[in-house]
Amino acid sequence: MSKLKNLEELFHHQLKDLYSAEKQLLEALPKMAKKAQDPKLKAAFEAHLTETEEQKARIEQICEKLGISPGRMKCKAMEGLIEEGEDMIHEDADPDVKDAGLIAEAQRIEHYEISGYGTAAHYAERLGMTDIAKILRTTLDEEQNADTKLNKLAKGYINQQAM
Repeated sequence: MSKLKNLEELFHHQLKDLYSAEKQLLEALPKMAKKAQDPKLKAAFEAHLTETEEQKARIEQICEKLGISPGRMKCKAMEGLIEEGEDMIHEDADPDVKDAGLIAEAQRIEHYEISGYGTAAHYAERLGMTDIAKILRTTLDEEQNADTKLNKLAKGYINQQAM
């Protein structure tokens, strides 16, 4: 990889990383939804799958506006987070405990995405790309809402059921 020379190049790198993360998540979410026992948790994973498809499309739209390719870069952080999620999917656990574990793994993923989209939106603002920053903030809001939904399920009753 060539040397990153300025914030704009770093911003492009961040977009490619987020694109890879979303692509990987599109493969992982259906598996998590399938293993979730709780109907509300299953629905939350399925709803976020639809959002993730839209988020991937938004990054493609941004890259097109910028004249860059989202590329074939592999987000190693998301790869590791998904690997941990896969471990939970295959864990021999009581269904309620598995649901609590799936939420924990999904929230780790959401927190990674929240960080990534927050950073990318800030870079876009700093670079004077307010329209792109707005698009990224839409995704950031969705990621924060997904995390909040998972948190409510966990604290509301799923963690209690797992005790």
